[in-house]
Amino acid sequence: MSVSFRIFPDRGLVYVRYSGFARLDETLEAFARYAALPDTRPGQKQLVDLGSVTGFEQDFAKLMQVQAQKADVFAANGTQTLMVYYAPTPLARDFALLALRSWEPFDSMIALIQDDEAQALELLGQPERRFADLLALPVRK
Repeated sequence: MSVSFRIFPDRGLVYVRYSGFARLDETLEAFARYAALPDTRPGQKQLVDLGSVTGFEQDFAKLMQVQAQKADVFAANGTQTLMVYYAPTPLARDFALLALRSWEPFDSMIALIQDDEAQALELLGQPERRFADLLALPVRK
């Protein structure tokens, strides 16, 4: 599996893309890289693209540990975080539903699922209608 991300600091947005088989250890590694970056901020909206997931690790207890670590960063200083999962396939939707369940104990996390790119972007307040258009924006240096 591959987990990649891109921070759009001017928009307070992070685009996260999963592909292949989603493993929790790889999620933790990617999150550690994200959390260490200077552009990381509590409350950044999260767009999680699950469109290329082929399977996922189903260890709910371990997932809860991962989500607790993420919540520490996402919700620092009492900030709320909006997270939109793009799940266009039944498998991706199952993965997103598992993730939603794992966020239930955290009042600071608002997690939603969408199966349409334009709707996912709209929920996050973005003007683009396709992820490709968002990702085509120049990288801030």
